[in-house]
Amino acid sequence: MTELRHRGATENELQHQPSEDKGSDTEGRPDGASDSETKADTGVPDVPVPPDDTPEVLNKALSGLSSRWRNWWVRGILTLAMISFFFFIIYLGPIMLMMIVMCVQIKCFQEIITIGYSVYHSYHLPWFRTLSWYFLLCVNYFFYGETVTDYFFTLVQREMPLRILSKYHRFISFALYLTGFCMFVLSLVKKHYRLQFYMFGWTHVTLLIVVTQSHLIIHNLFEGMIWFIVPISCVICNDIMAYMFGFFFGRTPLIKLSPKKTWEGFIGGFFATVVFGILLAYVMAGYSYFVCPVEFNNDSNRFTVDCEPSELFQLQDYTLPAVLESITGWSTVRLYPFQIHTIALSTFASVIGPFGGFFASGFKRAFKIKDFANTIPGHGGIMDRFDCQYLMATFVNVYIASFIRGPNPSKVIQQLLALRLDQQLHIFNSMKTHLTEKGLLPATEEVA
Repeated sequence: MTELRHRGATENELQHQPSEDKGSDTEGRPDGASDSETKADTGVPDVPVPPDDTPEVLNKALSGLSSRWRNWWVRGILTLAMISFFFFIIYLGPIMLMMIVMCVQIKCFQEIITIGYSVYHSYHLPWFRTLSWYFLLCVNYFFYGETVTDYFFTLVQREMPLRILSKYHRFISFALYLTGFCMFVLSLVKKHYRLQFYMFGWTHVTLLIVVTQSHLIIHNLFEGMIWFIVPISCVICNDIMAYMFGFFFGRTPLIKLSPKKTWEGFIGGFFATVVFGILLAYVMAGYSYFVCPVEFNNDSNRFTVDCEPSELFQLQDYTLPAVLESITGWSTVRLYPFQIHTIALSTFASVIGPFGGFFASGFKRAFKIKDFANTIPGHGGIMDRFDCQYLMATFVNVYIASFIRGPNPSKVIQQLLALRLDQQLHIFNSMKTHLTEKGLLPATEEVA
């Protein structure tokens, strides 16, 4: 750390557009840091405030407002524009959603690596950026190769090149990573070993945060677009409502790491998000387009989202507790079971999800930057918008695996077909005996 303390990035290498922190209700330094706090953190040089990048049309229209209200309108207008774009992508279908997730992943990776590169580059050391992007390619090849094999097994088995790539996929992935590892070792420079290993760890932690969790987002999408849209919408709703409640009613600081966050915004965002999640789930659960898993149709050679909805997406009657019955006057309510699960999803988005934002705030404070980038006026970089989404994606994936479905049938079949013929025959006879005992098959002789 001594090297980093005495030789940090230059000021012009770390410039980032400032904007209000999410859920903020006051103005000030990045993440609300005071002068004494900023001076105490001497690990990274101060970053000057770059020029305003707000579109000229908005600057003219809002020129008569105070800085606080001007920022409020800029954030609001850009938020509506992003939500409209999100609806448009949903309309285009699941494949386009996957492409957008890939683009967001690459942009988030680039924003974080750029911050590290500005520190690393001041030493004129080789290959950091090249190796970072190479490792991104390797990790994406590994994860998406696994996904294609798991979810589109019949397509893989039909094409000989895909069968070969599938069979040796993990070996190829390991060989690619090993090549990058050897390149890193060869790039080590005397007197800078410690910094180079810092940057090696920087790249791998970034891959863990960005690539792994964006891969989980796509896994959730394959289970049905509703598992993608509802969690993301809950995080967006919580972000907006926490900001609104904090802006108008915020008085009590929530956490020292991000002093602009308030208890009023946190609590108001929680209740608003739970209600929003239940209502959105009710609307979407009635459409097979949203609830059906994404599958590949061999006959049409197309991805389809057509199925008979499971019980999770069929209306059922629920008896209300006596307390709620006395308040509402209703003895039963008619809900989709998925709405019950949505309460857990929206609660996580409101209570635990913001800690992804707090983590990002701590990261930015460490480097004395306001935002990861200046891609979106009033909001910062793409990573500033997705710091909570990645944490949410992991939770949804774990939740589906724990409470919604068991092992992936396609993956089980894939593993069975990879066995020797005598092993497959043994499993066949075992399954036949089991189904016969259950009365699902007539008793017959065992196949030799």
